[in-house]
Amino acid sequence: MYKKLDSNDVKYFKSIIPEERILLGDQIIEDYHKDELGTIKNAPEIVIKVKTTEEISKIVKYANENIIPVVVRGSGTGLVGACVPLYGGIVLDMTEMNKIINLDDKNMVLEVEPGVLIMDIYEYVEKRGFFYAPDPGEKTATIGGNVATNAGGMRAVKYGVTRDWVVAMEVVLPNGEITQFGRVVAKNSTGYSLKDLIIGSEGTLAIITKLYLKLAPLPEKAISILIPFNDVNLALASVPKLLQSKVTPTAIEFFEKDAIVFTESYLGKKFPETRYDAYILLTFDGMSDEEIQEQLKQASDLYLDNLGAEDVLIVDTQERKEDVWTARGAFLEAIKASTTFMDECDVVVPRDKIAEYIAFTHKLSEKYQVRIPSFGHAGDGNLHIYICKDDLDEERWNKVLNDVFKEMYDKAKEMGGLVSGEHGIGYAKKAYMKELLGNSQIELMRGIKKVFDPKGILNPDKVI
Repeated sequence: MYKKLDSNDVKYFKSIIPEERILLGDQIIEDYHKDELGTIKNAPEIVIKVKTTEEISKIVKYANENIIPVVVRGSGTGLVGACVPLYGGIVLDMTEMNKIINLDDKNMVLEVEPGVLIMDIYEYVEKRGFFYAPDPGEKTATIGGNVATNAGGMRAVKYGVTRDWVVAMEVVLPNGEITQFGRVVAKNSTGYSLKDLIIGSEGTLAIITKLYLKLAPLPEKAISILIPFNDVNLALASVPKLLQSKVTPTAIEFFEKDAIVFTESYLGKKFPETRYDAYILLTFDGMSDEEIQEQLKQASDLYLDNLGAEDVLIVDTQERKEDVWTARGAFLEAIKASTTFMDECDVVVPRDKIAEYIAFTHKLSEKYQVRIPSFGHAGDGNLHIYICKDDLDEERWNKVLNDVFKEMYDKAKEMGGLVSGEHGIGYAKKAYMKELLGNSQIELMRGIKKVFDPKGILNPDKVI
């Protein structure tokens, strides 16, 4: 279906891109074959490190005319194979499009290229008194990748997900045309929201080359509390009750003792509290110490008096903050380091179903005799669940993995949930999404894909 690159194609690309930014053959390291999880692999025929929108336009126009597949790649921190070039072709490495172009302080909008790292956005805007709210766990991810997957993160319970913070974008369409979706305005009801179609489309509809991000004033204060429980179900059942109260946490995180044990081993550093089976980690932010202290008091009283907490530990010193949040940020890597191989499920379920869903994963662990550690964003129902291979042989592992995934996604469907909360569909979850959404919705998505990309060159065989 797709054209294989030949010497004429390479000659054309070298005529528009400096040779030192083109990788061929043995120059293409294995990282370009896979994403961070590495469950799906395939080599590109060429990697082009792009620096401008105009370069991308020329490359994509040529690829479209010659039916060569194009896959966009940022930092490669994805977990569902979305940046893997399944049909070879071209990988566009966006990491050198990493300029912060402008901060419009009057409209509170940041203009950036897609290769800017999330941690660099935080550093840049916070020094200037502004706040970019989306807070995905992987801070070395690029903003383009975050937008392509509609990343959520820990602050989604109060501030929403990435989609809520993108006001406009410049894109290159599959025919090479450069256009802008959205404008730097507060309201927009001008036609279909094409911008929002691109957010979460995982590089299958257009290539993002510039982003305009909404900012807010930087909260003056932020503080966390760590709440231990002797019962996992009790911990998770507390979340809907907390959200029904008058307190408004910035983040509500959940993890079990196992995640702490793995992380202590991985980091070589003790966690402040390890005696209990489950933990809720709350963060509050605001513009004054009085505002936050009132929220803390209400939450602490509620947990100690009515919700069965064993204690409430204030994470107020810099050392304790670093200990707790460094550990929370390392959960994925720590679980990964604890096993020979693993795969991930990031289902999202209604918040009142979280406790039931986690109990279900414990039953699956017993049924299949496989480790299934988990943690998640309890405030929005997004759970990160890991199936660990450990010492299983390949045949047994593949069967267990398929069976466990099917049961977990079926359970999410039964509960009114979805197969992904923030990591996207990529290649790994296509079948599960089709099963959940049904043919009508999949055909609508295929129709959208065909309108944007009639020759199917952008990230083929992903999402749908």
